[in-house]
This record gives sequence, structure tokens and C-alpha cells, in this order.
Amino acid sequence: MTAPRTSKKALVIGGGIAGPVTALALRKAGIEAEVFEAYRTSAEGIGGTFMIAPNGLGALALLGLEAEVGRIGQPVGPMVIEDGKGGVLAEFAGLADLPRGRLMRRAELYEVLQRRLAETGIAIHHGKRLVGVEEGPDGITARFADGSSATGDLLIGADGTGSTVRTLIDPAAPAAQYTGLLGVGGYSSHRLPGRAGRGESVHFANGSRAFFGYWGLADGSGTAWFSNIPQPQQLSPEAARAVGAAEWLRRCRELHAEDLPARDVLRAADPATVEIFPKLEIMPSVPHWYRGRMVLVGDSVHAPSNSSGQGVSLAVESAVELARCLRDLPDHTAAFAAYEALRRPRVEKIAADAARTNSQKASGAVGRMVFRLLAPIAMRIFMSPEKMLRPVHGYRIDWEQRVAPVRVPGTGAGRHGRAA
Repeated sequence: MTAPRTSKKALVIGGGIAGPVTALALRKAGIEAEVFEAYRTSAEGIGGTFMIAPNGLGALALLGLEAEVGRIGQPVGPMVIEDGKGGVLAEFAGLADLPRGRLMRRAELYEVLQRRLAETGIAIHHGKRLVGVEEGPDGITARFADGSSATGDLLIGADGTGSTVRTLIDPAAPAAQYTGLLGVGGYSSHRLPGRAGRGESVHFANGSRAFFGYWGLADGSGTAWFSNIPQPQQLSPEAARAVGAAEWLRRCRELHAEDLPARDVLRAADPATVEIFPKLEIMPSVPHWYRGRMVLVGDSVHAPSNSSGQGVSLAVESAVELARCLRDLPDHTAAFAAYEALRRPRVEKIAADAARTNSQKASGAVGRMVFRLLAPIAMRIFMSPEKMLRPVHGYRIDWEQRVAPVRVPGTGAGRHGRAA
């Protein structure tokens, strides 16, 4: 579908992943956008590793990014669930008719998006910390901490779990919730045997005292790893860094001293590569996704736990769906309502499923033992790849299909929308 001509201009708050993707999707829909990032510098080289699942790759392909994204990171092979002692509980090979997901550094995707913003002439402004807005009948003005301002027709909050836009939409909106887990990850010179050592499989193990994930690097040079450490009280990034990488690695080695192959991977881990992620957070259900000329996208409104493997993919999907709704429904209130109706049921179902997985990670020794006992039965009876993966990984957005309006709550009709 060719994007109609429009005079709309969107102010996108947040220059991480969701913000640039939203701006690119809006451009495809015929809507101008500028991106405003609170940090004074760009984020090249910053951030850990994540997976973009097949559904996220499909959404990025709609924006013409398939080839560039396909050149970064490494493809995800079968996902192997283990018992922490080297035993396999289950293996999911993915669905044959879907592309393989990709593991990549956040910085790699960030660089791809920054290049595309520059190529398409979409401006990104740094050092623009949003402090307030002023709405009028014809537009909205964003006020920034440095005293500057910008005016557009719409303002889109892609500013993460600590979203300022979310609190401007609803001062009583829930804040992000800490998961009770702290993430530590890095690289090891330990080489795994067989296909795992060639990067052809990804492994997850509920160890005796903490959860461990690992995969071989595609070039065969070693192993990438992470551990989700139970940490009842959330640490600030500054406090977590003050502990020091060597100490975090020592703690991981202690927690996984009885786990295989975690013990061997961590023994050969390089402290210089260790990264700490204290802000493992989830967003509870957000009552109000939009108000007036403001709307939320990505982690600002639906951040599932890292256990879902869907954080980035859902953010990309939502960016594309928001652009479709604004393309097809000239009234922004109608567009926002349709967008929420299309997205809320899906993202909240995935978040709820991931929260259950997270509770297993944070459970004590007894809970982990019960999981190891029951998991093989559940995998055989309830959790086939088709049942588990198809609804999530098989989801595709039809860009050419026109979005129909939904009735806004309070008009006497239901709130779930559809595509015409």
C-alpha cells in the first residue's frame, strides 16, 4: 500500500531501538518524524546481547532492513532446555517454515538503525531530556531540560521502562517492576563440544542456585554466557558497577559451582568481558496507552521479562502497527484506539507467560528441583514447538491491509479492533 500524503509530524521521544524503528515506520507510512534522545551522546558500543525472534525479523523486513539485520549477529539454532547437570529436558528446533531468530549485540542493531535514519534524512537530537508538554487544538509542544522545545502533531513515547511520557499521559501509571533477578554475562574461551561449539544451538539450564544460558560463538572461538542471579533488592547501575566485574564473576562461579557445563564455562570466562545488568524489569499492565496527542510504544508500555525473548521483537511490531494505524485513520484518537486494540491482547499474553518463567528462575532450591522433575512431563504433553512457538514467532503484520477504526471505550461498544 502506498502511503498517503500527510502533513503530520511526530516527535519521537527515545533514541534507543524502539524510537528509531518507530520513526522509520512512520516515514514508510508517509508521516514525518524527528527523534529526541535524553543522553548527550549516541549509544554505539553500549548494551548486551538479545535475540530478535522470527516475528521481530518479519517486522523489520517491512521497513527494508532484512538484508542489513541478516548480516549481523548469528542465527539461533535449536533451543535446548537442560537440568543444570548436563542432562537435556527438551529441545525446540523452531518451525521449519519460519526464519531462524538472530542473536546480536544491541550495539549492532543500533548502528544499523542509525545508518538508516541518516540515509532517510530523519533527524535525531541528543541531550534532549523531556520535562513537559503543552497541548493545543492543532499540535503538541515538547519542552526539554536544556530550555529548548519542539512542536509537532503527535508525541510518541519510546523512552523505555522509566518513561517520562507514560507519567505525562497518566501521573498514576504504574512504574516498571523489578524481577528479583540481576543479569551477569560475558564471554569464555571454553569451547563446547559438537554443534553447541559451532554456535548451532542455544542452551538454557535451571541450575541448583541460579539460571544459566549459553551458546557457542559462530566462529568457534569460545562461548557466550549469562546468569540470572536472584537479587531480592534491586541495585542501581552505579552500585552494581561498584562491585566490580571480577567480583560478579566470582559470585557466578560460586553459584554455579555444581552446575554443568556452567562450571567449566565460567572457569574460563574473561573478567574483562563481564557486563552487569541490574535493571531486569517488567511493565505491569498499563491502563492508559495514550491521551490527547501522546501515545506509548515499546518498553514504555509493554516490557516483558527477558525470559520471553520478545522484548525487542514486540517493540518493533508495535512501532509498525502504530504507523499503520496513523496511516489509515486520520484522526489520531481513532488511530491510537485501534493501535491499542491490536496490540494489548498480544503483548499482555506474552508478558504473562514470561512472568511465570521468571518466577521459576527466582525460586529457591526446592522450586528449581520441582521444575526439573516436572519439566520433562510438561514438555512431552503440553509444550510442543507448534503450540509454544507458532502464536508468537509465526505472527506477521500485513502492511498492505487497511486498518479499520474501533469504537472508543465509553461509546457503548467493545474496544477490540480488527483489520479491514
